[in-house]
Amino acid sequence: MLPLDLSLFFDLAESSFAPENVPDDALFHQIARNEGVFPDLQQVDIALIGIPEERGTYMNKGTWSGAAGIRMQFYLLKKASSDWRIADLGNLRLGMELEETYFRLREVCETLLVHGVFPVLVGGSHDLMFGQYLAYEQRGEPVSVVNVDATLDLHGRTASEKHLVDLLTYEPNYLRSFSHLAYQSYLTSADTLAMLEKLSFESYRLGQLRDNIQEMEPVIREADLFCFDITAIKLSDAPGNANAHPFGLTAEEACQLCWYAGLNDKLTSAGFYEYNPLHDQRGQTAEAVATMIWYLLEGYYHRRQDLPIQEGTHTRYTVPISHHDQDLIFYKSKRSEKWWLEIHQDNQTGNPLVMPCSYHDYKRATGGEIPDRLIHRLARLG
Repeated sequence: MLPLDLSLFFDLAESSFAPENVPDDALFHQIARNEGVFPDLQQVDIALIGIPEERGTYMNKGTWSGAAGIRMQFYLLKKASSDWRIADLGNLRLGMELEETYFRLREVCETLLVHGVFPVLVGGSHDLMFGQYLAYEQRGEPVSVVNVDATLDLHGRTASEKHLVDLLTYEPNYLRSFSHLAYQSYLTSADTLAMLEKLSFESYRLGQLRDNIQEMEPVIREADLFCFDITAIKLSDAPGNANAHPFGLTAEEACQLCWYAGLNDKLTSAGFYEYNPLHDQRGQTAEAVATMIWYLLEGYYHRRQDLPIQEGTHTRYTVPISHHDQDLIFYKSKRSEKWWLEIHQDNQTGNPLVMPCSYHDYKRATGGEIPDRLIHRLARLG
């Protein structure tokens, strides 16, 4: 049973709407809101959490009020085709110190995860991702992270500029993989990229992603937690950010990535950070982020449960590779048409591992090439 005192972590969800002023087909009517009575979390799959915390940033002051703007836009979106079981828990009550907020966020998310509720975190600066990550420590299993940002936050004065150092060096180390999407080369030092490569972690620059965004789906499919810094979206599509740049993802591409994240059977939390309403004169960015969350949840309710690999639900393809002592074994799901690649290690016992891949990886293998994804994974496995 969920602890009765979980409500003590939250203030009420701000809402200026009266039900009679909202269209009948709006999400507002489908969301259990913390407006004096805390939602019954036994009856929901998704928990929306606002985080009015900005002590981790210097350049983007104003993010503390980001959750309210996103919440208002999200409420007005249309109901989905299926019945969403979603609650808005309100805004997290902050700690006396920033680090205390991280650990409050950890405790809340950890409780929700244990009971099968998917937390969606909105508002605040990107360093709050660390609290989101800490929630997975008690699982006792390695965790995969996908992070979307225009930069790699490993250097700087403030927590939001260097929070990835805390994540990558945290002990005990339970980080299985880290994949960074949409970094911009002219904003990212070569030393930073070299460090990630040394750790056998993956990074994809903006140009790679835009050339073939579908190839990002297998990367995202590996994630347990998904984090999106709004700075990754270009200024013209998301002006509500003091750190916005003229180049970046379009809002449509951001929604595509969120759709992939929602479809991921193993993803259990998502965070959307760095929205600043002080720079969002027309609410354009709030609407964009609200729509991204909509696509994430729509994907969540279209999951196909592709794993485990089974004979009746997957088609097996064996691909011989010259100058390689083992054939490559691919599987294609009959439910979702997604592809998987079997991994064999020299010291492996028990069932082989499977990793997400794409049809493009399969085609490369039939041409005699070993997919880059497999090379990276084997390097991580040591």
